[in-house]
Amino acid sequence: MSEPHIARISVVVCVYTEDRWVDILAAVSSVRAQSLPALETLLVVDHNATLLERLTREYKETDGVRVLANAGPRGLSAGRNTGIAASRGEIIAFLDDDAVAERDWLRHFAAGYADPRVMAVGGRTMPIWASGRRPAWFPEEFDWVVGCTYKGLPQGRVQVRNVLGGNASFRRTAFDAAGGFATGIGRDGDKRPLGCEETELCIRLTRAKPDAILLIDDRAVIHHRVPEAREHFGYFRTRAYAEGLSKALVARSVGSDKGLESERRYATRVLPAGVARGLRDAVLARPGGAGRAGAIVAGVLTAAGGYVLGSVRARRGGATFSVVEIEGVPDGEGASA
Repeated sequence: MSEPHIARISVVVCVYTEDRWVDILAAVSSVRAQSLPALETLLVVDHNATLLERLTREYKETDGVRVLANAGPRGLSAGRNTGIAASRGEIIAFLDDDAVAERDWLRHFAAGYADPRVMAVGGRTMPIWASGRRPAWFPEEFDWVVGCTYKGLPQGRVQVRNVLGGNASFRRTAFDAAGGFATGIGRDGDKRPLGCEETELCIRLTRAKPDAILLIDDRAVIHHRVPEAREHFGYFRTRAYAEGLSKALVARSVGSDKGLESERRYATRVLPAGVARGLRDAVLARPGGAGRAGAIVAGVLTAAGGYVLGSVRARRGGATFSVVEIEGVPDGEGASA
């Protein structure tokens, strides 16, 4: 494979709990093992002094790894913004703290930026189920519930409306044009599992730069751990409801035409096909067929309920989020290793 156009990539990993200590170390190791070396890895700790101190000690002697405290409000968006501001790369990549990247992950990202119009490149995220196998009832069309690439996304290297935040990269100039991730919309530690902050950012980016191209290259693969608690229907339902709430905020901000553009195709084509497959499997006595069909229907109804309630709250001004400009952080500021 020829050398990609750009090699200066900073990788940001946002962390918040010591419960994922082993996962965090594995994530950093996977970045350090890349065939295209990262310029640096930034571990951004979300308001957890104990974890900040422990990681600082762990990587004190490790070149290319820096440990920083989240400089903004609690939550994933502010953590990412802290990493962006402190980074030195031309490209900033994001990796979940409970995921590991395949060896050519950054190389595939970098290759996408040979075209100067490309502002973001995402990849494919595969689940690692705690039980060792996918629950029979869990439909692949809803793998986004556990932070993974779902059935229905286009394959290959294709242009998309938005990339998925746990396995994504952006040009630094994208944040100059559009600002950072919106706070008040994404995840905040162990609270309700909201999302969509990357969707809102990508829509805002293409509005600021109408000629911008956003890609997904499914060769840029990471493997994402799915804990046992997320293999149950209770979490499935909670996450679907939270997605509806988040989508309502995005639609309120950018308009339903753009905010629900991809979701309409998903709801009218991908999900009905998934229900049909599940019912067919049930007729053929294949395990989980009826459960998958039922889960798809339940997921749609639950997300729709969240969307309706979120829309009402947004109209009443009870749910808001804010966008901040990214300001660079001088070298040496904050905790580092």
